[in-house]
Amino acid sequence: MTATPRTYWLEHAWLDTHVEPGVALDMRDGRIAAVRTGVPAPPPGAEILRGLTLPGLANAHSHAFHRALRSTVQVGSGTFWTWREVMYATAERLTPDSYHALARAVYAEMALAGITTVGEFHYVHHAPGGAPYADPNAMGEALLAAAAEAGIRITLLDAAYLSSGFGRPPTAHQSRFSDGDAEAWAARSSLLKDRDHARIGAAVHSVRAVPAEQLSTVARWAEERRAPLHVHLSEQTAENDACREAHGCTPAQLLALHGVLGPRTTGVHNTHLTAEDVSLIGGSGTGTCMCPTTERDLADGIGPAAALQNEGSPLSLGSDSHAVVDLFEEARAMELNERLRTRTRGHWTAAALLRAATVDGHAALGWDDTGVIEAGARADLTTVALDSVRTAGPLPRLGAETAVFAATAADVRHTVVAGRHVVRDGAHTLVPDAPGALAQAIQDLRA
Repeated sequence: MTATPRTYWLEHAWLDTHVEPGVALDMRDGRIAAVRTGVPAPPPGAEILRGLTLPGLANAHSHAFHRALRSTVQVGSGTFWTWREVMYATAERLTPDSYHALARAVYAEMALAGITTVGEFHYVHHAPGGAPYADPNAMGEALLAAAAEAGIRITLLDAAYLSSGFGRPPTAHQSRFSDGDAEAWAARSSLLKDRDHARIGAAVHSVRAVPAEQLSTVARWAEERRAPLHVHLSEQTAENDACREAHGCTPAQLLALHGVLGPRTTGVHNTHLTAEDVSLIGGSGTGTCMCPTTERDLADGIGPAAALQNEGSPLSLGSDSHAVVDLFEEARAMELNERLRTRTRGHWTAAALLRAATVDGHAALGWDDTGVIEAGARADLTTVALDSVRTAGPLPRLGAETAVFAATAADVRHTVVAGRHVVRDGAHTLVPDAPGALAQAIQDLRA
């Protein structure tokens, strides 16, 4: 992703601590070469971004194929475990071609929502029945290609998923997820390579899906490559109970014992934690990715995000199952959930919530030079309208508060990745009919 030299003029820009009017960004080779403030009018030839421009948003946790479940899984009642059966049935129908078509459309939806980087937690590796494809990474390569065609960055978090529970082999539904053991997972994952728009990371699906004695293999693979490592952690109380029964400790304690926790690791959800778990996670510098719209959709519970951050765990945000794709909603939901839990307001400032959605989310995905508007950073931007029915009225200097507490994905007007306009005036420049692409991909998958 490179771009010829160009200048963007931002009507208002969020510069980490405040909103600055009239900012010109000079861009070269996909990066910000200079940030010029106090520019009241667009320079000649500049591309104009009216509204509030933020660094590009990072969606730190995605399962692209879950987008096909939207609305279908909102019919009736049930639990996470009954929802999972519907998810398995959808996963069974995926092929490399159908997954590419679906993911391309999903990533286009993300770009339209201002997301410039996605962390794809990927575990559908093999053909139905578990036989490898001729290219053992055909499914992962389909996702990497889909992100490139939708114009966004991706960190492919290739997941080890080896068992159905503590001491149990994969079920028939899970056979296409498993490589057999962690060494085989590592051998396959090692064939995946970084590229301009993509980073390759690792994932432990969960402590129930990777035998304890094999956790260190996955951790070592990530450590040797200095790659991000993500793990679903304590999303369900049933997982905690089963872990205690099998190992006499909590999932967080088990991960700590096997070297999984650390600054390049992110626990996803971190919902049902003990005080000791919170200290272990925060004290090790392990990150926390909260996915509030999914956690509430699945009735998972409200995780201790504030306590985790206070103990030293950096926060990021993800849309996970894509009940909605809206990082502004994820950001405000984290604050509003905490208000409901504590009956007090103001646990995070709007600026802090935006940092979780931008620079800290990118760091969790291995893009340490992304998510800020400053010289040298990658030229990824998101512009939010300040004149929609949701955002009109507040003073522009309150743009961060407006974005977090009033705006939705529908208010994104522009998305720029590596200096290239991917979304212009609310339209995707590479996938012109994203709704049609989504509808067709999901229809084909159901057929």
